[in-house]
Amino acid sequence: MHRLATGLLLSAILAGPAYSQSCTTQAMSNDGKQLAGAAKTSFIKKCCEDAAVSKDGKPLSGAAKASYVKKCVAGG
Repeated sequence: MHRLATGLLLSAILAGPAYSQSCTTQAMSNDGKQLAGAAKTSFIKKCCEDAAVSKDGKPLSGAAKASYVKKCVAGG
C-alpha cells in the first residue's frame, strides 16, 4: 500500500507542470479576455483539482491530490 501511495504521489508531481500550463492558458472569460485576480486564482485551482488523475485515469485523493493541486497552482 505504501508503494502505491508513493507511486501516485510521484506521478502527480511529475505530471504537474504539464497540467498547470494548460490551466493557465485556459483562464479566459466568456468574451475571450484573460482572467485576473481572484477569478484567475479560483479558475486555476478548480482546473488543477479536475486534472488530478492517476495514470490509470482514476481521480487522486488524499495527500497525492493535495500535493498535485499545490504544485499545479504554484506553477500557474
